[in-house]
Amino acid sequence: MHALEELLHEANRAYYVDASPVMPDAEFDRLLEELKKLELEHPDHTCPNSPTKRVGGEPIDGFVTLPHDVPMLSIDNSYSKDDIAAWIKSIYPELDAKAREIKEAIENAQAGNLTSESSESLFGDAPTPKSKTKIVEGLKQKLRDRLKESESRGFPLDLVCDPKIDGVALSIRYEDGQFVRALTRGDGRQGDDVSHAVRTIRSIPLTLQGAPAILEVRGEVFIPNAEFVRINDERLANDEEPFMNPRNACAGTLKNLDPNIAASRNLDFRAHGRGTISDNLFASTHKELLEQYRKLTIPTPDHSWPCTTVDEVQEAIASLDALRHDLPYATDGLVIRVNGFADQDLLGTTSKSPRWVIAFKYPAERKPTKLIDVEYQVGKTGKITPRAVMEPVLLAGTTVRHASLHNFGQIVKRDIRIGDTVEVEKAGEIIPYVVGPVKKKRTKSAKKIVPPKLCPVCEGIVEIEPAEAMDDPELETARRCINPECPAQLREKLVWFAGRKQMDIDGLGESTIDLLLADENIPLASFGDIYRLHEHREQIAELDRMGQKKVQNLLAGIEASKGRGLHRVLAGMGIRHIGDSTARAICAKFADIKQLQNASTADLEAVEGLGTLTASMFHEYLASEVSHHTFSDLEAVGVELTSPTVQAATDTPVSGKTVVLTGTLESMTRDEAKEQLIALGASVSGSVSKKTDLVIAGPGAGSKLTKAESLGIEVWDEAKLAALLSG
Repeated sequence: MHALEELLHEANRAYYVDASPVMPDAEFDRLLEELKKLELEHPDHTCPNSPTKRVGGEPIDGFVTLPHDVPMLSIDNSYSKDDIAAWIKSIYPELDAKAREIKEAIENAQAGNLTSESSESLFGDAPTPKSKTKIVEGLKQKLRDRLKESESRGFPLDLVCDPKIDGVALSIRYEDGQFVRALTRGDGRQGDDVSHAVRTIRSIPLTLQGAPAILEVRGEVFIPNAEFVRINDERLANDEEPFMNPRNACAGTLKNLDPNIAASRNLDFRAHGRGTISDNLFASTHKELLEQYRKLTIPTPDHSWPCTTVDEVQEAIASLDALRHDLPYATDGLVIRVNGFADQDLLGTTSKSPRWVIAFKYPAERKPTKLIDVEYQVGKTGKITPRAVMEPVLLAGTTVRHASLHNFGQIVKRDIRIGDTVEVEKAGEIIPYVVGPVKKKRTKSAKKIVPPKLCPVCEGIVEIEPAEAMDDPELETARRCINPECPAQLREKLVWFAGRKQMDIDGLGESTIDLLLADENIPLASFGDIYRLHEHREQIAELDRMGQKKVQNLLAGIEASKGRGLHRVLAGMGIRHIGDSTARAICAKFADIKQLQNASTADLEAVEGLGTLTASMFHEYLASEVSHHTFSDLEAVGVELTSPTVQAATDTPVSGKTVVLTGTLESMTRDEAKEQLIALGASVSGSVSKKTDLVIAGPGAGSKLTKAESLGIEVWDEAKLAALLSG
């Protein structure tokens, strides 16, 4: 196991840090799978920093806040080159020996402690003034002369400049070369432990060779630009709100309790600072620190500029500005810091920021253009998103024609109208963003944007969120089509309907649905059409990767699904707020679809899990023409729309209890176990809390088992569950 761990760590370093892979991806995956199996067989020998932690794992139950050994202070920002010159001028007197001597003499003279020897050495051949006031004035003039002379030479300082990555600050602690924990900045004095997410970042080594006994590495976690685009494309495809910028997305990822989320978003890291380091000789300058990090395979900034004068810093600002749009991450400025640690200590800190570092922030590029129109995009879950159509404008290196307007509440708040001149910028240098209208340029022909009252694709009923937005449009956060058979949502609805937990149609998976939808001669525009596919048997058999045998199995699976019952039909239709548990509760109260369609809002409110708002929305859908057509069509093709009478047991060891399943079950799936437990009168939950009565834990059980043990909750293994079910 340890040999595999070392080999996989080395492969990770070679791939993500050195950009020089040492093995094919398939070989890496094979070895990783081998290690996973060994860890399941020998959990006592599993290393907390195993490479298997890179791919996620069990969610954590909450965050622990821990103190920083060395405070994590924020950096002062500047927005002009004059600010940078003023900062350099302000720190110079404390770093130049002669200027520092004069400054100390001024303080001593003001306190009446200046000796005649010190006075003579400072004034040289010039006569020393007699009065304290004139001595102070004379020394101040000496300091001004010194600064003027140094300014003409260019303030010779030892500075280092590197990109200011627009990410999330992090402090990573290693002890004896092993990753121990990672904390966010928090309030500077203490931060949240996000180790569960940071372990999944492949560019961060989990073990170090030759590191000091204690090493705290400080740097920036970020989402690479290409990954950010991919993530937002996926979110849009799943009808989720896209992230506004990479930084917010990164912060949200780190603060998600599920490490699988972090693993799926491929975060990256660059080190740029230090916390506690047990070896005082590890590095004496910032430049040496980064060199040491690189030797330890810790990633550091891709560019760095050593500078000794104001002019050189200005050149570094211009250099980064020219290349920053081509970097793999978002940058919003240049960090300028004093190189020597002794000089940093000499300058010290204010209550909020170190005095030895400052950041120059580039202004966000913003340009005006004309809003020509607004399109309405209907996503796969029915969400209707307004999209701006604009006259093309060149922004941050690319031509922008479209931008999401997010929701109609935002349009009302900003008072954006068609025909307006609007200001557009790229949020985080990536996502085009409509800041708002330039109202002084508004013409009388500008038209208010009217949100659609019906779905622009199927003309189905539209649901506005929240409900209060009906009276106050500024509150609106989303507008959705609630027709389950809306063509814009069709593909995802069919996949969901046929899924194992819903109608469980064997043979009708995603790839088959895609094949069928791609053939215009095979009608598949509704749930009812699934049950008419037998009419097109020969056409389906001719499709790629099909054939008579697969078609026979598919049609058999479709026929078998007709008898699943109303509960599975409701759960499979993708009706908002009606999932498996709610569908079960509905079918426990209503015998068939006719009773359900005749139910009043009050009748629906009485169903457990249906609140007032949800019951009202569901009632509106059931009463709609679209709903009546859908259920009539399903009934016509032979789908059972009644609720089988199943009385849950009331006298079993689990009846009335809340049960949580965790880990891997070997003799059955979790869904099968859930179904049988519900039949025995149990309520099955997905998380452990004080209300949990019983946890059933299989191999690989993680934080849920730990929490159950800490709360003193009864824990069963699979053998005890099997004994219960067999009885």
